[in-house]
Amino acid sequence: MITLTRLSGTKFALNCDLIERVDATPDTVVTLVDGKKYVVVESLDEVLTSVRRHRGEVLAMSTAIDLDVWARNQTRPTHLGTVFEHPTARLGLALDETDD
Repeated sequence: MITLTRLSGTKFALNCDLIERVDATPDTVVTLVDGKKYVVVESLDEVLTSVRRHRGEVLAMSTAIDLDVWARNQTRPTHLGTVFEHPTARLGLALDETDD
């Protein structure tokens, strides 16, 4: 969700996955996939930046969760003589091996 401001000054959260289009006419109008429109104070660029930031945060969080789950469930089959490298090892990152 991104936070936007109506022309009246009230703030609201909008599910940015439902945005179909953003127009600057000169007011910024956010049109959702169901046709509902919101006129907001933020500029077109500010809305786009908010959407990009939100999606980046979602990707970063999902990657962190996936790596944490992977690290907790990682098995190292000794019968194959193979030790699997954690994906972050190539990036020079280290995971905390302790469970709190």
